[in-house]
Amino acid sequence: MKESNRKWLYYVLLSLVWGSSFILIKKALIGLTPLQLGGLRIVIASSFLFVIGYKSIRNISLRDWKWITIAGFLSSFFPPFLFALAQTEIDSGVTSIFNSLAPLFTTLVGALLFGLLIKKRQVLGVCIGLLGTILLIAAGAEFNPDQNYWYAIFIIVSALGYAFNINIIKKHLAHLSPLTVTTGSFGVVVVPALLLVISSGFFAEVGSNIKMQEALMYIVLLAVLGTAVANIYFNKLIHVSSPVFAASVTYTIPLIALLWGVLDNEKFNVYQLGGGCIILIGVYLVNSGKSRS
Repeated sequence: MKESNRKWLYYVLLSLVWGSSFILIKKALIGLTPLQLGGLRIVIASSFLFVIGYKSIRNISLRDWKWITIAGFLSSFFPPFLFALAQTEIDSGVTSIFNSLAPLFTTLVGALLFGLLIKKRQVLGVCIGLLGTILLIAAGAEFNPDQNYWYAIFIIVSALGYAFNINIIKKHLAHLSPLTVTTGSFGVVVVPALLLVISSGFFAEVGSNIKMQEALMYIVLLAVLGTAVANIYFNKLIHVSSPVFAASVTYTIPLIALLWGVLDNEKFNVYQLGGGCIILIGVYLVNSGKSRS
């Protein structure tokens, strides 16, 4: 398959899988705390990756481990906990829109720290996207006063972590296979994640807690498909496209996430829709100007 066709195939698959992840997080939170959800997501995803990719770890050099460790914590460790924490206060559909800031942050981080050259149109896109974020927070706080939109900060921090991860992989880890990078990234975070799960009391409670047991079904789907498999294909996408194009998968994810949210009776008003559209316009402008590194 041609490289141009492969990147669009990965793009569509990731949109569908990651767009469905937000509703899985929402359902899993019925029986689990954010700490348990994030930790289990990492542990289960890591176990799956070790089974299929443990042999690839031998290809990682000492220098590579430095970058894999940094990228692993920024993209594989902190975001699962931060997304779960954010969704205790914000609807899943709205959370997905905040996540669409990743391409804007990818451009900014790439330009400031990784030598990525950007055009004026892309700078305009970044500004428009940030304006949309402010409007989305303001509209959501007014329309849903029972939700704490300050928790959006956790999604914004996660998007920034993804931006660093993408630029690190493209600049420092492009010589490694997507499976190697993904397995290595989860390998460096699985132990602290497991320790957090143990400290949360999960293993002491799960045997007698029906809600926890039901939540595990959602976590397994989320960890294997939405985390392990999706990260492999995302790293493939980074290899066959530009950092900004790879990050721009986040502006089709909200379409799937919002559909799931509506089916689950989440409220979403025209002002929030307007803020989301402004973010997507900004992301489009960032992606439409070809960057060079």
